[in-house]
This record gives sequence, C-alpha cells and structure tokens, in this order.
Amino acid sequence: MIKSYTELLEFDKNHIWHPYTSMTNPLPSYFVKSAEGCELMLADDTKLIDGMSSWWAVIHGYNHPTLNSALIDQSTKMSHVMFGGITHQSAIELSQRLVALTPPSLEKVFISDSGSVSVEVAIKMAIQYWHSLGKPSKSKLLTVKNGYHGDTFAAMGVCDPVNGMHTMFESVLAKNIFAPAPQTRFDEQWQANDIDELSELFATHHHNLAAFIIEPIVQGAGGMKIYHPEFLKACEQLCQRYNVLFIVDEIATGFGRTGKLFACEWANVVPDILCLGKAITGGYMSLAATLSTKKVAETISQGDAGCFMHGPTFMANPLACAVANASLSLLMENNWQHQVSKIEATLTSQLLPLKAHPRVLDTRVLGAIGVVEAKTPVNVANIQKRFVELGVWIRPFGKLIYIMPPFVISTEQLEKLIRAITIVLDEEGCFVN
Repeated sequence: MIKSYTELLEFDKNHIWHPYTSMTNPLPSYFVKSAEGCELMLADDTKLIDGMSSWWAVIHGYNHPTLNSALIDQSTKMSHVMFGGITHQSAIELSQRLVALTPPSLEKVFISDSGSVSVEVAIKMAIQYWHSLGKPSKSKLLTVKNGYHGDTFAAMGVCDPVNGMHTMFESVLAKNIFAPAPQTRFDEQWQANDIDELSELFATHHHNLAAFIIEPIVQGAGGMKIYHPEFLKACEQLCQRYNVLFIVDEIATGFGRTGKLFACEWANVVPDILCLGKAITGGYMSLAATLSTKKVAETISQGDAGCFMHGPTFMANPLACAVANASLSLLMENNWQHQVSKIEATLTSQLLPLKAHPRVLDTRVLGAIGVVEAKTPVNVANIQKRFVELGVWIRPFGKLIYIMPPFVISTEQLEKLIRAITIVLDEEGCFVN
C-alpha cells in the first residue's frame, strides 16, 4: 500500500485522469488532505482559502456539521435504492422543496445524478414532447454562442461550436443552430437590436425547433459573460411566439449565486424546462434535477412510448437527496441574500477597480461572482503555483481569473483572494505573452 503523499502524488500523476489535463504533460495536482469552512488543507499543512466553491457547488463551506449529520443519518437507513418502482422520503421531500422554490408552473421533477445529465434529460424531454405531438421534425436546438451546458454528447451539441471545448467532436455532434451571444452587458442600457439575428433564426427555423436553451444572465464556462435581463426576457417571448420550448440551464446560477435565488428572476421569466445542479447539495454529493411544466410531462406521457425514456441507475439517490434537503434548509436559515450581497459589495469595491490594470481587459461582478478578464491567456501551471504560494485556491482558464467563493466566506478571506489576484497581475510568468 502506498502511504507517503509523495508516492500518492506520483501514482496520481502517472495513472489518474484529471479534468482537461494531459496525461503526458499533466498540470500539477495539489494533495488536499482535509477541508474545513472555506479552507483546503494541503499535505504539508498549507491552508488555502477556496475561491472556487469546488466549481461553484460548496456554498456552505466544507465539513459542515449539518450536512455531515444528514449524510450519516441517511446512511444508517439506506445509502441507495433503485428508483424504478420504489420511492423514499428524501426524494419526495426534495421534490416538494424544488416545486415550492421554483415558479408554480414547474410541477414535475426528474432527479438525476449530474448537471450534464440534467441537460441531456431536458433535451430528451423537448424532443420527446414534439414526437408525442406527431411533429418529429421539431428536433433541433437553438442556443447562443459562448454557452456551456456540459460534457456529455447532447450537452456538447449546444455548447459554443467554435470557442467551446468540444470542437474535435463536431463531426459526431447533433447539428444545432447558434445565434450570436448576448452583447448588452448587465449594467448597460439595453440595446433592442441585440436580438435581431436571434429573432431571424426563430422565424426561419421554428418549424424544426424542439427548444431554445440558454444559461440565464451569466454564461459560465463559455466566457463568464454577464448579460442584460432584457435579452433573457426576449428569449422567452420568442419561444412563446414561435411555439418553441424554453429550457433554462441554472446549474451554475441557481440557489442564490447571482443575488437572486434563480437567475431567471432577474428577467421574471418562467421556462418550460429548468435544469438545476451543482450547489443543490452544498457540494457534498453529485445530484441534479430537471423540472418541467405539467403540459410537457403529460404530453410526453400520452405519446407512443407512454413514459419518458430515461432512467439513471443512481436516480434520486437517497444519500444525495438527504444532503440536498439539509443544504436547502441551510440556504434559507443562513439568510443567503445577506451573505451574497455582502460578497458582492466587497467584489464591487475591490475587484472591479482592477480594470485599470494594464494587463486587464475587463472586470465583472454579479452577486457572489467576480471576474477579471486579462488581455492574454494565463499560464495555468505558473499562476496556480503562485496562488498556492499566496495561500489561495483559484483556478483560472483561458484569459479569465474568476472567483465564486462559498457564501459563508468572511470579508477578510475574500479580501485575501482579491489581493492574490492583484499580485499575480504584476507577474510576467503567470501569463502567456
């Protein structure tokens, strides 16, 4: 048995895939032996303030006693049971909570095991909906560029086709339709011509469109762009005008991240199908949900198949559902609005001014999201090393240095994250010239 951290890291380097990392020239991996609150503890006892919420999921911090208790309590009853022909209290309670938190028309809940799968489910729902109505030709998806919806195949098919991460799979992905990305920023005067080409695409292709899908207000891994709510409102209106289902992907933005419980609320829109994930369990377990209207669910159920054709093995896993219930309770008890507005105030006062730095193209803030867009790409290995030396965990990509900290982060911890970003902006080795 390998015991030393050095040996473990060597095995990891030689044998284990990491996300978007080469196996022949891998980026360094840092050994985390424990985590508490907003801090990660490395093998050498270095403490890092986490600015990423472990890819936007750990909103309550690590090793939370309430979430730990929920997990342990559920494990003493059952850790898993198939959802075919069986149900259980944790899944029922979670579904009740999600129906109560989301718009009243979203009554039906499909619980899956990851965000990408929730998008797959949403797309399959849309296609099966039209098939059930005798319109199988309505099978295409319309979306906007700079979007990101996941790494599985249907999800890849609605990610940005040029600047996304999936161009090498283009020949085998479904050929969908892409409109220009939203151009009017969240804090700018709305420009009505922003939807001109999108409107034309709806008019031209609606006979073949099953659905339109979009990330509301914030485009995440596709570029961390924050766009005007009127664009999202126009998307809903176009879907209604042309009889196209409206899918909203709230996997990254849901559960308070943007300053609203769901980013849809910035535009007061209500989708036909809603995708949720990431923060739903407070980052403890992989879990996602796809909610639909009664009309969508009943139309599918009355079609030739007589049911929706999807059923993951770990659908509605009891452990994950139990932790999700505890996490959603914490969200309300902790006054998430106050937590997020406090983070936003600090980001606004200390991160936004970095736009004046000669290496910076733009800065953006919304809720508990802070973005610094550099003029040139980062050197990921070098900048990551410097962040660790500075006592923070920030994982940039492309030209973007961004933070999405846990909601429970202190002002002092958040200021340390911002200082670290300020420092690396002055260091040549952290950027590609």
